[in-house]
Amino acid sequence: MKTETILALSAREIAACVASGELTARQVTEAHLEHIAATDGPVMAWQHLDPGQARASADALDRQGAKGPLAGVPVGVKDVIDTRDIPTGYGTRIYDGFQPPWDAAAVSLTRAADGLILGKTVSTELAMASPNKTRNPRNPAHTPGGSSSGSCAAVAAGHVPLAYGTQTSGSVIRPASFCGVTALKPSFGLINTVGIKVLCHSLDTLGILARGIEDAAHAAAALSGYEALAQLAPPARPRLAVLPGTRLEKADSASTETVFSLAARAGQAGAEVTILEPPAWYDGIFDLHEAVMGWEVTNSLAPEIRDHWSGLSPVTRAMLEDQRRVTEPRYRAALEQLPAIRGQMDDLLSRFDAVLTLAAPGEAPEGMATGDPIFNRLWSVLQVPLINLPGATGAKGLPIGVQLVGARAADHRLASAALWLEQLQKARP
Repeated sequence: MKTETILALSAREIAACVASGELTARQVTEAHLEHIAATDGPVMAWQHLDPGQARASADALDRQGAKGPLAGVPVGVKDVIDTRDIPTGYGTRIYDGFQPPWDAAAVSLTRAADGLILGKTVSTELAMASPNKTRNPRNPAHTPGGSSSGSCAAVAAGHVPLAYGTQTSGSVIRPASFCGVTALKPSFGLINTVGIKVLCHSLDTLGILARGIEDAAHAAAALSGYEALAQLAPPARPRLAVLPGTRLEKADSASTETVFSLAARAGQAGAEVTILEPPAWYDGIFDLHEAVMGWEVTNSLAPEIRDHWSGLSPVTRAMLEDQRRVTEPRYRAALEQLPAIRGQMDDLLSRFDAVLTLAAPGEAPEGMATGDPIFNRLWSVLQVPLINLPGATGAKGLPIGVQLVGARAADHRLASAALWLEQLQKARP
């Protein structure tokens, strides 16, 4: 099979071909390594990539006869996720060259599913706001977003069919929108996060980047044991809603128009579409996220703050100074309010297969600043599943995504609706 044919395969197709013997894991790996060597120069998506090690891993899979759900699929892993055989630097020079003695749970589960960990993708420093070297593959003069910069860029550039990122605020959905790839941030707790650098223990979620929702959901099924995610079926007549939300002055008109345009097309294709006004308590959720993230980040990164302050970038230090303004009483008050707010939002969201809202304020900004997570953070604190659905292009020729939201634990329902919308976009004349 030719290199370009292999590179065009989905993750599910690669796994099927390797399991059947039509392809070897080594052939798949060589195709992707060749493409990375040819295209990564201006993108710089990879923090650590050892071709010899990748080939050895592929050969081991071929010797054992890989048959798992991710058989031979190359996966990029964000550099805040521990790997026992590849350095994990957490995006910061203070941990440069650090070698964990263990795999994160998600990495171990990937290996158990016969997936191939190709290498580590670039993260912002400590998965916060200080950008690293990666550029947007659609236009290297623009940011890929953050903090899952390298994972989104690697998928967008065709380096891997799957990559893992993390989200505490907007670190999977926003860069996926900027880079034009599909992202699935599942319900909080669906995928084990042990072995991932902790920012907020009550918010951190592993997300999956892919070229389509079926691949992302297939990988989520392998990592979570939620087998239904591997078998999506688009609803006959999806129930959709549009919830632009508040603070829309931070968005450009193209982002809002993208959401309403997709909803209009869905309505014309037979979906039931409802326009929602934000509830009176909606805007207060932003403050709850700020309280939870501020207190938990400050405590999770206490060793770095205490022992490595001067080694951190100015952007990270400024962000940590801001986070440290949150007091313990404010944090406790937020924790007391959240269960009721989450329940109210679940009641609202469960009326629909998916709620459409903004994924980002607009196209990827020029330069390296990672962008504003304003339209992601309240959903992160609500612990609901999220999907970035790419497909639109802004005035500068860069991608604009739509964020799809579902009720907690309704991941399969949300992903099925996303498949319906994805197929609608592909059918565009």
